[in-house]
Amino acid sequence: MKHRILITIALAALACATVAATASGGGKGRLFQFRGTLVSTGANTVQISVEGGTHNALKALIGQAQNQTFLVDGNTEFLGWSAGVPHVQSISDLRAGDHLTINVHAKASASLSEIEANAAGTVSDRGNGQHGNPGPLYLYVGTVAGGQAGGHISLHVNGGNWRGLLTMLGQPVDQVFSYDTNTIFLLWQGKVPTVIDPSQLKAGDRITIRIRAPKDSTLQQVEAKAANHVGDHEPGNPQTEN
Repeated sequence: MKHRILITIALAALACATVAATASGGGKGRLFQFRGTLVSTGANTVQISVEGGTHNALKALIGQAQNQTFLVDGNTEFLGWSAGVPHVQSISDLRAGDHLTINVHAKASASLSEIEANAAGTVSDRGNGQHGNPGPLYLYVGTVAGGQAGGHISLHVNGGNWRGLLTMLGQPVDQVFSYDTNTIFLLWQGKVPTVIDPSQLKAGDRITIRIRAPKDSTLQQVEAKAANHVGDHEPGNPQTEN
């Protein structure tokens, strides 16, 4: 009986240890995932223009440039995706403009520099087409009254691309758009974008909101979709984008 109790306790301890190891990524730390387009590659580096990622990854990016460089090594797995099927490739197969997903493991409280000091576990390449057919672009330009929170952006709309403006016909100029943990917020200072938190938006700032939604969506349907990208003082004339 005593031996049976000891065995039971040992099995329970082993199960707890297994769960703990699984939760921490097998001892590799927390997953930080960054998504964006490839800018360039080096002998042991991949630089992307970050356009999204997991909440912890985007949080680590606050106050940092949009273009970031990640380490790769002999243990990094490069995967190319075609018609939903992955295949093994190498860094030499990457091309500027390709849509990449970079997975890096680091301690939960790691800073961006600490994350980037770890070699990526996987680099997934989905080519330079629109991944997963996310739908056409609905773009809105306007101003905000101040910092935003709670997953919503109150925008005083005064412009947009033709598709966005079409949804605005007959609608009030004050509209509320959605964002989530995958939405990236960028503050442009000249031609240099820096990642910010939505609470850092200032009253009167010129804001550009990009949302991918199905063709012929109504304004309400577009507003129900989380924005892909929110730009503050974005240069140029993004209203011409399709």
